[in-house]
Amino acid sequence: MTYPTAPLPQCQQRRVAHHASRPDHTELRAQLHAAFAASGLDEVLPACRHRLFPPVTTLETFISQVLDADASCQQAVNRVMLNRQRDQQRLGSVRTGAYCRARQRLPGTMVGNLARYLGKHLADEVPSAWSWQGRPIKLIDGTTVSMPDTPENQQRFPQQTSQKPGLGFPTARLVAILDLSSGAILNAAMGPVKGKGTGEHALLREMLDTFESGDLVIADRYYPSYALIAELKARGVDVVMRQHVGRQTDFQTGKRLGDKDHIATWQKPKNRHEWMSREAFDALPDTMPVRELAVGNMVIVTTLCSSRQAPRQQIQALYKERWQIELSFRDIKTTLGMEVLRCKTPAMVEKEVWMYLLAYNLIRRVMAHSSEWADRLPQQVSFKHTLQIFRQIATRSPLTDEERQSVMGQITAIRVGQRPDRLEPRAIKRRPRPHRLLKMHRHQAREEIQLYGHPKKLK
Repeated sequence: MTYPTAPLPQCQQRRVAHHASRPDHTELRAQLHAAFAASGLDEVLPACRHRLFPPVTTLETFISQVLDADASCQQAVNRVMLNRQRDQQRLGSVRTGAYCRARQRLPGTMVGNLARYLGKHLADEVPSAWSWQGRPIKLIDGTTVSMPDTPENQQRFPQQTSQKPGLGFPTARLVAILDLSSGAILNAAMGPVKGKGTGEHALLREMLDTFESGDLVIADRYYPSYALIAELKARGVDVVMRQHVGRQTDFQTGKRLGDKDHIATWQKPKNRHEWMSREAFDALPDTMPVRELAVGNMVIVTTLCSSRQAPRQQIQALYKERWQIELSFRDIKTTLGMEVLRCKTPAMVEKEVWMYLLAYNLIRRVMAHSSEWADRLPQQVSFKHTLQIFRQIATRSPLTDEERQSVMGQITAIRVGQRPDRLEPRAIKRRPRPHRLLKMHRHQAREEIQLYGHPKKLK
């Protein structure tokens, strides 16, 4: 689905202003209505009779739920009932059934399209000074998320093969494309962690239309395959990636640009991958010039073949920016809490993931606007600090211009420290609690406890 990048028509501008200024709306609802009106997605909202949880209210409640430290459905319903009591509206039941059914009715494609629209719109409106030589930078990486152990989730997202049946949890793989300047998620694809066509490359191929001519893509050493680089280059996209562990680099060959810096000629693979059609394989070029250069203890491959326009130091600095997507995954999974999902069916799991990405893009939008107002970069603003402030203002009435400037000043008051080349051990100091690991089915463990009692505590 494509989204408008040109200025909005006057009718849409009036709709955005109308929804953003409604006195009976909260700040979060005003932002959602404005996003719906700008994207045109409000026209695809499902029609419904008068309900306690109409679509926009359900969306607002769902986002508030994933933003809350207590992300339970009961807490979300309690908040809605308290707000209705404060506004002297008719109260409903505090049971979660109506809200859960409303979440199921919410179209998952609409949530995903709204998250993509916010990400693209935010990436398009950032200042050009935040880009590299006027070119947008997009980061690629993958991660995994866990979910409740239900038969439906196990069938769609099977657990790791290293875990015994009944002792693991369903796990999904997520590949995301992130805009470096704004930090927004532009697109994402989700699939199982095992099986044919479930790797990160397969998920990325579903999102290749996200890249536009002039983009610069940065990724780790899992991605620099011949087919992917050739496909991106045909789209007018350059890459900066770490050399794949299976490819050997010989700096004695090719066109020398400097010390351990040359342009090598990559040969087209002799064998076609199973996932690639014969037509696509035949369309690949027979050879492809790729620049290879040693940076520290690694080799970087890039299609930026001019050492004058892209010196070694700039290539090294560009690849260091790849770490920003790791930090963004930490913000989404640890700070927001997406690492362990709550929904019990695959459809709701995918909807929950897109809801987290939508909430993340909303926070990033606040960070980008605050950074531009304070003449800073978004990487210098704390995501967690912004989330804490956004939680406080989300349920209040829409902010005035004076209140908005005060909030932006609070958000940018704390500056994130920049520590390049930081080196830390991948280990934790705090010891876990001495609980035994469950190595059998739960019902078998209960039977053993009934027969022999609880085992002795670990020392």
